[in-house]
This record gives sequence, structure tokens and C-alpha cells, in this order.
Amino acid sequence: MKYCRFIQNDVPQYGRVEEKNAELWVTALIASPWETDRRAAWESPRIEEARAFEPAPLMQLRLLPPVAPSKIICVGRNYRDHAKELGNEVPAEPLLFFKPPSSLLAAGGVIRLPRVSERVDFEGELAVIIGQRARNLRRNDNVLAYVHGCTLANDVTARDLQKKDGQWTRAKGFDTFCPVGPVVDTELDLTGALTIETHVNSELRQRGSTADFIFGLPRLLEYITAAMTLEPGDLLLTGTPAGVGPLAAGDRVEVSIAGLGRLSNSVVAQES
Repeated sequence: MKYCRFIQNDVPQYGRVEEKNAELWVTALIASPWETDRRAAWESPRIEEARAFEPAPLMQLRLLPPVAPSKIICVGRNYRDHAKELGNEVPAEPLLFFKPPSSLLAAGGVIRLPRVSERVDFEGELAVIIGQRARNLRRNDNVLAYVHGCTLANDVTARDLQKKDGQWTRAKGFDTFCPVGPVVDTELDLTGALTIETHVNSELRQRGSTADFIFGLPRLLEYITAAMTLEPGDLLLTGTPAGVGPLAAGDRVEVSIAGLGRLSNSVVAQES
């Protein structure tokens, strides 16, 4: 199932998403896929039969990020070409960092360029949503059983601050620096090669395949859960392919993977 999260009559709702004439539509309300107790596993989304909903095009709704993670774990330099384009060595082990939940931004939201940075880059990525508590996983475990679904993300980065600070918390953590969505797909095949593209102002800037990951999902989940417990709803950004570049006020950046729609966001300069 594909689903999204949106505001209806000032109330957050989850909606089932279906494709109609090459366009994504929200066709029914569904129950939240998350139980109140985060220690529990995810539930299969259920149609809310008793609640009327008039089908509507996805992008005509006031979307919210489709996830509300306790933490956002990101993988740096997980494509060789991307490591090379920034003059970095290919890591021998996964390179991890966090983005704060306060950086989340919905599809259609506005990326705000901070005054303290002179270069802010886009980084289109596949994001994986954890479905049940995971600790000390092994590569030969059925790691996909711990995955709820996937979505699109843009790991927006203040590149100059990343280089200046020597660690990445500030550069990656500004408000609006983690656009996510527009939908979650709980059935997309993560064992195959997924092609990810990023366009800026309709110009193709990134095109890569998850087949080129340096560290695949089993290795990433083994490495991460050796250090920390992953909770249902936690978000894992799997890395960006080559082609990253700067954003400017007035730009529109779009990340896409077949089956997941387009994560589209405009860019503005932060007011002084």
C-alpha cells in the first residue's frame, strides 16, 4: 500500500494513495500505521470504512511529512562517485550522522536558505522507514522484516559549514533541511535496483541506482543496530549519488523514484 499524511479540517490524517491516469490520488482515509506505544511493531494500514472522504489529487492536499521519527539516521558517502566528486576517500565502514526531527519538511514545503551559509546543496536519496524495534541485527538475518516501507528524502546540506565545522550536525540540521515524502510505499521491492533522480528547475542533476550502494541495506542495519536501537518509525537516509550542487532562492528541487512520486520543494532565502 501507498499512503500519505495530510491536514484535513485542521486534523492530521493518513490517506491511501493510488495512481489514476499517471497521477497520484488520495482515495480513502486509513488508520495510523503506528501504534501509540513506540515499542510495538507497525500495523498494516487499515481503511477507515466509516469515515467519508472525497478522493483528491495528492498534490492538492496540504501534505505533512509521512513519518514522525524519533531519530533520523543518515549514511554519508554511500556512492563511490559521490565520494569522488567531493574529493573524499571511499569509507571502509558506513559513515553515519544524524539530522534532527525538527529539520523535517513536507513535499510542497519551502526550503529556507540560512543566512550563515553561502552554499546549500541538494542531495536526493531513498529513505527507509523502520517497522519494528531492531537491535544487534546480523547480515544473514531477514533484515527486510524490520522495514515498514520507503519514501523519498532530500538531505539538504550547508556545504561550506560542513567543511568549516569538521563535523556535520549544524550543516545538516537546519530547519527545513530534511524534505521527506510525498508518500510511503510499504510494498516497493528493495532487493532490486531503484533509480533515483534529482531535478532542479526541471534540469536533471542526479541520476543513480541503489545497485551502486557501497553498503547495502543488510550491512547498514547490522552496523547501525550494533550501536543503537532502532524504533518503529525511525528514518534511515541511505546516501546520495553523484551530481550534488548548490541551490539558490527561487529554485525548485524535485527528487523522484518510480513508484514513489516526486518530492518537490521550492527554495527561498531566509529573511534578515
